[in-house]
Amino acid sequence: MPMDATIDQAPTQERARRWSPQRRNLAGACVAHLLHDGYTDQLYALLPVWQPEFGLSYAGLAVVRALYYGTMGTLQVPADRLAGKLNPRTALVLATVVAAAGFGVMALPLGFAGLCAGLILAGFGSSVQHPRGSLLVTNTYPQASRRGPLGIYNFAGDLGKSTFPAIVAFSLPFIKWRPVVGMMSMVGLVFACALLFLLPRQTFVAAPEEKAAAANQSGRGFSLLLSIGALDTATRMGYLLFLPFLLRAKGGHEATIGVGLGLLFAGGALGKACCGWLGQHLGVVWSVVITEAATAAFILFTIALPLGSTLVVLPLLGIVLNGTSSVLYGTVPDLAPKGNIGRAFALFYTGVIGAGGLAPILYGTIADHSSQTIGIIAAALTAAAIVPVVFALRPILKEQQ
Repeated sequence: MPMDATIDQAPTQERARRWSPQRRNLAGACVAHLLHDGYTDQLYALLPVWQPEFGLSYAGLAVVRALYYGTMGTLQVPADRLAGKLNPRTALVLATVVAAAGFGVMALPLGFAGLCAGLILAGFGSSVQHPRGSLLVTNTYPQASRRGPLGIYNFAGDLGKSTFPAIVAFSLPFIKWRPVVGMMSMVGLVFACALLFLLPRQTFVAAPEEKAAAANQSGRGFSLLLSIGALDTATRMGYLLFLPFLLRAKGGHEATIGVGLGLLFAGGALGKACCGWLGQHLGVVWSVVITEAATAAFILFTIALPLGSTLVVLPLLGIVLNGTSSVLYGTVPDLAPKGNIGRAFALFYTGVIGAGGLAPILYGTIADHSSQTIGIIAAALTAAAIVPVVFALRPILKEQQ
């Protein structure tokens, strides 16, 4: 009888281990990150459709996109404070519903005003996910073992970036853009239901003494890290503004644009793992130097190469273009001013998202007054400008070792 009881309990114990509060927190944060990053980057597949329909210039497209991206960025800190009064489960579910509702508004036949209103509403919903999701993962795991889960969390976001734009781009030749956006709104509601199932009702956090190691951090190192993150994001978002049009100018159609975006974002997802490994072996400084120098070079290659060769280069570009962020995000808890990790993540995402929203407007204006090629070159030069900044961070990181 005792032996039978042991046999009966074994599967139950295994299920409990698989669905521990730690793993459920990580899974829920990853699901939220996948959706909201997918929502953000699927807009790139819609820009070529919106340009002729609403008569927009490159700068105009960047402004329209900034309604979503800028709202999401500027509300990071206030949304984090508001969501901080709720448990993570409630905050992430409500934020996902609001973001899905924003895309639902875009799908309605309300003209340009409806599109803008929907983008703002969706940006408001997505402003909660990054600071709350990052803090949820950080608080769930001890300091010594949190880089791995944070890497998984960031990788999940890249899965969304690689799949959602591809789905939208492949759908557009067969379905008008409003039904496609409506379909993605329904996907968001499905994800909200998944979060209700995945995230535990009771918040699970690591032991307080394991989270307090960074309590005496000053702000200088964090400011430099934020500057690097902002420039890195500006490069990525500036290049993404032009990529659909670059592929079209080389003879690509909507499906080709979808393939190109998918290849770039798939490379970005792989870059999370590759750059994480690079960071462990070379450290933060040399990892960033290598990835940013390679980013500038690969961007210039895509200007000069024909369509087929450009599609081959895009996954390689994606690895370095997006992989740097995994090194930077994993360093935020180590340099959090006064050990306030939640506020540090909110401020970091405010800076990088704000840069990602404003930089395409600048690059778009440059392109409108010169050419698309000059706009892309400006993005490549931004990546190169990160190299001297990251060397200034080197002595501060040495002090933390």
